[in-house]
Amino acid sequence: MPRTADHLTLNWVPGQPRNPEAYVLKDPETRYRQRYLDMRLTVEVRQVLSARVKIVDYIRSFLKNKKFEEFETPMMNTNAGGAIARPFVTHHNDLNMPLHMCIAPELLLKQLVIGGDERVFEIGRQFRNEGIDTTHNPEFTTCEFYMALADYYDLMEMTEDILSGLVKELTGGYKIKYHANGYDKEPIEIDSTPPFRRIEMIGELEKVANLNIPKDLASEEANKYLVDACARVGVISPPPFTTARLLDKLVGEFLEETCVNPTFIINHPVIMSPLAKEHRSNSALTERFELFINKHELCNAYTELNNPVVQRQRFADQLKDRQSEDDEAMVIDEIFCTALKYGLPPTAGWGFGIDKLSMLLTDSLNIKEVIAFPLMKPQEKPASA
Repeated sequence: MPRTADHLTLNWVPGQPRNPEAYVLKDPETRYRQRYLDMRLTVEVRQVLSARVKIVDYIRSFLKNKKFEEFETPMMNTNAGGAIARPFVTHHNDLNMPLHMCIAPELLLKQLVIGGDERVFEIGRQFRNEGIDTTHNPEFTTCEFYMALADYYDLMEMTEDILSGLVKELTGGYKIKYHANGYDKEPIEIDSTPPFRRIEMIGELEKVANLNIPKDLASEEANKYLVDACARVGVISPPPFTTARLLDKLVGEFLEETCVNPTFIINHPVIMSPLAKEHRSNSALTERFELFINKHELCNAYTELNNPVVQRQRFADQLKDRQSEDDEAMVIDEIFCTALKYGLPPTAGWGFGIDKLSMLLTDSLNIKEVIAFPLMKPQEKPASA
């Protein structure tokens, strides 16, 4: 029998494999450029987009039930802060100044916590001037929340509650089927039953890749060791060869590949986490985790750094990476540094990718499937006769 949810009769149930042969329009270019036609001809297209709406509704309701307040922060700023990413830059004619499209609302949401609102969240768009592939679009949607008097342990538990509860709400259970290897292959099973696996980043990387990374990760010795290690194991990292980039590439090769069911990779080094608080028992690490499912990152969270002196030094360290031609490194955000001096209470922050989660729960292999109007290059005009 078809499953009925919120007045929408589903011939396909979210979390179960989809049948690509059901599409009337076969050409992806036509489907994405003329989405209205795709929706009119194939009911499953509407069901996928409706499932995304339900995902957003569930997360919003979960947070509001936890007494979080929803805010909207600016989409254009004088600084592109809050994440390590390359921004889009535009120009304001009247003010005659450059503006950066939002790459993350983090620094503004934390200023709301400094202002006294202890539980805040935003579901909104972010813009990053980076590559486009099957899991990345230049504009995408995230949910970020910040919670005073909490740490990253609290957020790991909340992440388990949100994800497992959402999967059960949409599918009736904790297990979903996903065509990770293509629709012509058997789907894999992804089990979201809590608790999720937790693995220590550096310790597990050394164990799996047979490495012995120098303890002082900020040293030249550590950088040279990682350059040599990448060459030895065949991991290719584009320049600049900063320690943070090299570690990220090694983690992607050896740890992320093991994360099919929901898995927390925890306790990232300080050099990879400029906004995260130092770990309470190891000053080289931070209280941070990333959630991976089907080998892809969906969530990034940490206990927030709330020491204004240390935060300024972290920004300065990032500036060194920018001077090494790493144009994704952060810049010093003077407004945020000033705000921190007024006191950010112990706070934990969380960000989750709505698009990638929607892909998983709708068995979509391309991010364009879960975006109503994905960015497309202009069609070339036919040559004149």
